[in-house]
Amino acid sequence: MSLWKQPPDLARINGWSANTMMETLGIRISAIGDDWLQGTMPVDHRTHQPYGLLHGGASVVLAETLGSTAAMLTLDPEKELAVGLDINANHIRGVRSGTVTGTARMLHVGRTTQVWEIRIESEDGALVCISRITMAVIAARTVGLR
Repeated sequence: MSLWKQPPDLARINGWSANTMMETLGIRISAIGDDWLQGTMPVDHRTHQPYGLLHGGASVVLAETLGSTAAMLTLDPEKELAVGLDINANHIRGVRSGTVTGTARMLHVGRTTQVWEIRIESEDGALVCISRITMAVIAARTVGLR
């Protein structure tokens, strides 16, 4: 059974990233299952740190993008929004080039909070980063976006 309250339309979801950091870094939502969401990010000059490795902050941006997007898809945006409350990340392995893929899976979806785990892997399937994000669910009217 699907977690999503919004249709999992990749074109629409990727459109949310227009003119944002996600667009600048080349982050794309690439696949959606019944209870997971996946996205990719290139490892290149936009996402490198000075040693030529994937910047840990870029991994966190990918993780937060995937967790936040997944959380939003479980909500009715006319009534509720998800905002980041806490994120952590453990950087396991360095990557110099190619593409990393992150997969967000729900650990907890409650009325006021959600917790998502995001695994980021290299092209050869090696674990690069493991992250967990806690989202606060708030009334849409409190943000003033809707």
